[in-house]
Amino acid sequence: MALIVIALFVSPLFILGENAHIRVHDNLDSNLAWYKVLKESGEIFGPIEAVIPQIMNGHLSRNAFGTEWSGIVWLHAIFPTMTAYAISQTITRIFAFLGMYLLLRDHFLPKKEWALIRVGVALAFSLTPFWPSGMLSTLGMPLALWAFLHIRKGRISWREYIVFTLLPLYSSIVLGMFFFLVAMGILWIIDFLRKRKHTVAFLISLLYMGGVYLLVEYRLVHSFIFDDDPNSRDEYIHARLSLGRVIRLTFKNYLLGHNHVMTVHTLVILPILFIAFFIVWKKGWWKQEKSFVFLFILNFLLSIWYAFWFYKGWEPLTLKFHFMNTFNFARFHFLRPLVIYVSFALALKILWQSHYGWRKLIPICIAAQLVVLIPFNEEIAFQSRPSVKEFYDVELFTQIKDYIGISEEQYRVASIGLHPAIAQYNGFYTLDSYNNFYPLTYKYQFRKIIENELAKNKTIRTYFDEWGGRCYLFTDELGKHYMFKKTSKKRLKNLQLHTDVFKDMGGRYIFSSVPIVNAEENQLALEKEFTTKKSVWKIYLYRVL
Repeated sequence: MALIVIALFVSPLFILGENAHIRVHDNLDSNLAWYKVLKESGEIFGPIEAVIPQIMNGHLSRNAFGTEWSGIVWLHAIFPTMTAYAISQTITRIFAFLGMYLLLRDHFLPKKEWALIRVGVALAFSLTPFWPSGMLSTLGMPLALWAFLHIRKGRISWREYIVFTLLPLYSSIVLGMFFFLVAMGILWIIDFLRKRKHTVAFLISLLYMGGVYLLVEYRLVHSFIFDDDPNSRDEYIHARLSLGRVIRLTFKNYLLGHNHVMTVHTLVILPILFIAFFIVWKKGWWKQEKSFVFLFILNFLLSIWYAFWFYKGWEPLTLKFHFMNTFNFARFHFLRPLVIYVSFALALKILWQSHYGWRKLIPICIAAQLVVLIPFNEEIAFQSRPSVKEFYDVELFTQIKDYIGISEEQYRVASIGLHPAIAQYNGFYTLDSYNNFYPLTYKYQFRKIIENELAKNKTIRTYFDEWGGRCYLFTDELGKHYMFKKTSKKRLKNLQLHTDVFKDMGGRYIFSSVPIVNAEENQLALEKEFTTKKSVWKIYLYRVL
């Protein structure tokens, strides 16, 4: 029954295909275009020093697109974009379900009478709105924990090592698994100090899985250790918040979660956790339910850690230890989906044990959480956004390509009020891009184009200078908005770009989703307006004079 529900949940992706609605942020605006660009570049197996010519004038390293040993890369190399996306979603959700089910069955809720809790919680966990390109980076943690706890108990077989070998091929060490392995390392240290059995086998399994990740992510390892050239991450400043804002962020994260690891736990799960904690306190079950109490406290501590990573008090240390800026240690909170849903299962078990009346409510609690998750299905949640077909609009951009009439390799473009990923997906060579690992020299060069606009707007100036992952043609009037549909009445009246720098970098055309009133002052000439009845965009094609 649970697998049928998962099939129904992902079915819109298969049925609608390119007409499906999916997440834009860190998905359509980046990763899905990157996979296509990487495939068409012929550099999937490119050497360490290889570059991607289509993006940033060839200044973008092949390593910025991750390892070729990632399963999602090959799905997109073999299948069309939405077929690959649908298969990836299915793989991730099925193994999320199986991992959580096995973890609960073998290590937390072994009794037959708790079968409904096991299946229900595993199903709810598998339907959470995870970060698509993260694959099993967070939703695969229950399966990994199941294997490690087996090893820890001396139940060693080929199954555990199959998990340790294959999971790194469909997850990312920086998007979750590094922090999970650190947690397992802490658990091993505790076991070692307590002189538990099987610590050697536990350590070997931990080193094995870590070693597999290092081999799979060899490009990342090389970039982190051996690449001395300054890159855009070197200017990332994360420690900005006052103590008051940190405290607010702690409770926001604790109550609502995070965009990249949405747990949807606020309405149903959180109240149940507090009820269960009250029962534990009332009945004095501290020792009996020590796993639940530990996870209950850990859940809040992870939110504290996440928020305090952005506390400005870290700044002296970040200046002394550079890696604290280049690596996002706040992501320990990526453990929270695992922690919250195991806590949920244990809380339901506590209700089961406490009073017969609570037992009758357990199916209702599980059903309520499943109902809460329904609106987070991408087809429902992003119904107001462009579909995949509308977002990339291959037909419209083919018209632009045909109008320009020369090979895309011979000129460069950039976009205003539009994600550069759209142009990249359609084969254009772009000076702008969304990547968080590119040469700092290129960032400085690109900044000259938009320096007047940045000077007028502190928000976009801070965003670009202190992060710069979005190397976009920012404008004061549009701010941090990149999706102006053809129905928009927005117009750029006071644009000030250094189009001479843009031209020196090979830039010839600008795709703008809004009209530029003072185009001539910026040495821009409107060539033609492009749109269709089905298109959500209206592209104003400007040529640099």
